Amino acid sequence: MTTSRRIFLRDSAIAMVGVGSSPLWLERAAQAAGSEKKKVLVAIFQRGAADGLNIVIPHGEQRYYDLRPTISVPRTEVIDLDGMFGLHPSLALLKPLWDKQQLAIVHAAGSPDPTRSHFDAQDYMESGTPGLKATSDGWLNRSLPPAAGKPSPVRAVSLGPTLPRAMRGSNDAVAVESLGAFTVRDAAAAKSLEAMYGGTGDQILNATGKATFEAVALLQSLQKTPYQPATGAQYPAGRFGASLKQIAQLIKADVGVEVAFADLGGWDHHAQEPTQLAARLTEFGSSLAAFYQDLGDRMEDVVVVTMSEFGRTAKENGNRGTDHGHANAMFVMGGPVQGGKVYGQWPGLAPEQLYENRDLALTTDFRDVLSESVYTHLGNKQIARVFPGYSAGTNKFKGYLKA
Repeated sequence: MTTSRRIFLRDSAIAMVGVGSSPLWLERAAQAAGSEKKKVLVAIFQRGAADGLNIVIPHGEQRYYDLRPTISVPRTEVIDLDGMFGLHPSLALLKPLWDKQQLAIVHAAGSPDPTRSHFDAQDYMESGTPGLKATSDGWLNRSLPPAAGKPSPVRAVSLGPTLPRAMRGSNDAVAVESLGAFTVRDAAAAKSLEAMYGGTGDQILNATGKATFEAVALLQSLQKTPYQPATGAQYPAGRFGASLKQIAQLIKADVGVEVAFADLGGWDHHAQEPTQLAARLTEFGSSLAAFYQDLGDRMEDVVVVTMSEFGRTAKENGNRGTDHGHANAMFVMGGPVQGGKVYGQWPGLAPEQLYENRDLALTTDFRDVLSESVYTHLGNKQIARVFPGYSAGTNKFKGYLKA
């Protein structure tokens, strides 16, 4: 039997889409999951290589405007942060989080691998092993600390139709396209499946089936009461806003979520970047702001970290866009964050300071950022296991999280 339990969880959930009731065994599983509040790490992937220089703008450096005469954000429109850096105006809803010191930025960050291939760069970042294609599992799966007792079947949740690279591994993880679709079609079918998988002599298949039914029971139990975001939080229309809304619902339901993943595509702006980027950032920023507002005090237990496979060229191209670059900007948001600060060494945009004479140079390895979230927030001290081949150590931490 070579079937992956992670894949089984996803596929069996899709197969049982519908509306119905769950058998008593599933109800008991849901009740036994526990209601202990957990520390939660939410990873967000901006697929397509977001333009960090037009997201967190170095408006204090004239060279930025020299390199981008038609696509730069005017100083009069930049939301100033510290005199040197500022946010794109479409991210205005995130400024209050910065002022509360619950939003930090790490600039000139990313993967040390030089590839400009979207596929390879995403794979390296999600595996947590830049330059190595042989890694079979993902950094977010490995980041889970050893479970105390029986782990929740929804301990690791990805919002989307497939399990992302970052979530694959030895720890059970489940991909959920929507909480409303994760239900059992009819009780009779569920009882038959329960008996089939519960009676098999194959221990792996038995455990896989049981974990699947437990996940279904937990997620189905959440549908008994329609979810209403707290304090008037309004998520924007679209898959990304819906994903963060459902992650918030799972966190507040205390069903044992410890890591969650969501992604947002559409950042590959080779032409007409200003209009496209503004629209994408409006969705991105308003979703994050709604998530923060919805969780309220629960944000004290939550850290959100954002990443993209690489940045864009420092100089605009001939189509009012940018091409594949190198370093980027990462956001870190949450109650444990020591925010209101742009972390990382700024390399500058002068010709001799650019990477390969064209890109923002990298001064912070993305694993420096992620490892602090894993070590300090999740409490997993085995950083060398989470990021194989990485020169780990607390001296690498940027100090953006409260100890």
